Amino acid sequence: MQNGPLILIIEDEPGIAEILEAYLRHDGFRTEHALNGRLGMEYLQRLRPALVLLDIRLPGQNGIDILQTIRGEYAVPVIMLTALTDDVNKLLSLRLGADDYISKPFNPAEVVARVHAVLRRSSTAAAPASLVTVGQLLIDHEMHAVMVAGVDGGHTPIPLTLTEFRLLAFLAKQPKRCFSRDELIESCLPESDALNRVIDSHLSKLRRKLQDAGCDGLIETVRGVGYRLWPSH
Repeated sequence: MQNGPLILIIEDEPGIAEILEAYLRHDGFRTEHALNGRLGMEYLQRLRPALVLLDIRLPGQNGIDILQTIRGEYAVPVIMLTALTDDVNKLLSLRLGADDYISKPFNPAEVVARVHAVLRRSSTAAAPASLVTVGQLLIDHEMHAVMVAGVDGGHTPIPLTLTEFRLLAFLAKQPKRCFSRDELIESCLPESDALNRVIDSHLSKLRRKLQDAGCDGLIETVRGVGYRLWPSH
């Protein structure tokens, strides 16, 4: 009987889903399959899986819309399954908070390896137990949460995707040090096919969220080099 992490597969092609389930179960995972986004969201809410494999081209509500819904409510890692030539949707998926993508047709064994990699990144990102303070920000590695301190002494959470959290936590390890895009990819998205422009997209969205929370200018771009965290106080 399988007792490993639960993987939710949202895929409208039963043959593909059956192959993925077979490989994942052989590797010790539990699986659940949803044929469409509506059922997938029901399973996500009820079962709280460790990771979601989400096909982009679904009938009715497509995978991009479902990803946006997931990111608005859950911090679960998401790997997108995309067509080989679907570059626009690949980049859009990462920009909207997907943790990785895999192009079809794919090797099922590679999918299992990517699942392990994303789950490993998700768990190691939360490994340090200390609470890191950078300016107004409080980064709780154990709770995998980021909060901004208010003038009244309270703390307001900032909803971040897993990738955004990893990037912010990595930059916060050495405030004021400039990290190159390659360093950020290697440390925060090591097993993905992410390009420099994808890191730029993740950091752009992270900046907007920090700005909305009253932490404008915290992440600086160093032209021709990369990015750094520069707390004003």
